[in-house]
Amino acid sequence: MSFSIPSSAAPDAGRQASPLAEALRGAVRSPKVVVGALIVTVMVICALFAPQIAPNDPENQDLLNMLLPPFWYADGNAQYPLGTDSLGRCILSQLIYGARVALVVGFFAAIGAMLFGTTLALLSGYFGGWVDRVISHLVDLWMSLPPVVLSVTLMVGFGTGVGNVILSIVLVDWTRFCRVVRSEVMVVRRKDFVSAAKLLGFGDIRIILREILPSVAPLIITLFTLQVGIGIIVEAILSFVGLSVPADVPAWGQMIAQARNYMYQAPWGIILPIIAMIVTVLGFNLLGEGLRVALDPRLRRRSI
Repeated sequence: MSFSIPSSAAPDAGRQASPLAEALRGAVRSPKVVVGALIVTVMVICALFAPQIAPNDPENQDLLNMLLPPFWYADGNAQYPLGTDSLGRCILSQLIYGARVALVVGFFAAIGAMLFGTTLALLSGYFGGWVDRVISHLVDLWMSLPPVVLSVTLMVGFGTGVGNVILSIVLVDWTRFCRVVRSEVMVVRRKDFVSAAKLLGFGDIRIILREILPSVAPLIITLFTLQVGIGIIVEAILSFVGLSVPADVPAWGQMIAQARNYMYQAPWGIILPIIAMIVTVLGFNLLGEGLRVALDPRLRRRSI
């Protein structure tokens, strides 16, 4: 005698989780995502709660305690845990407040470059033809210009300020999003589900927003996290040459520029902001690389 299991009693083991749930589980298991997210979270907390975390006013000058070493040196002072600069200002407080400028510039510049570059990429990759040729030639022309020189030139014209720094980075780095996302859009537009959407009579805008954009979203998220790190580096370069924020606003590039005059006498003044910048950029890069693997089904299957 054979027994059959009723369909209502069939186990749910065969039910597969949604792709989003699988991606989130993969992201949580990824060491790169965990480490990167931890670093980014610490930096964001420092930036948001700088007045509460910083032990001193970053612009307060103590001329009796100039060039103090960090507290673990014999001549160190616990009031200034990471020492002071040539004007007696607390280096730790400047690092914490400098994270504000770095993250604000990196984050909003990445948003601007992502929106501008992705919009052009979607139009170029989907429509093709003369639209693709015009945008591609514009990207080639723009990328032929040295990015650092172009950023400095734009800042000379715009003037200093956080908003102008963000605008200059957006105008330089939108091409990265445009070129990479365009290539992916050209692949996705040939998929069967896009052809089916056209046969059903969907409009071009609906197909781009509802069918193509979700398919390239993992790539866009990865590029965004990487662009934040690039924006932080560019801001440090501009502040190093005095073309970023005003002199009374703490920034990591300004700290490096001021510390280079006494780098042999007090090397911690130039080493510490460089370490802060490297760790922050590394955190965003690890987060972006981990998300790329976690959100892309093809790469996720390879990593298993």
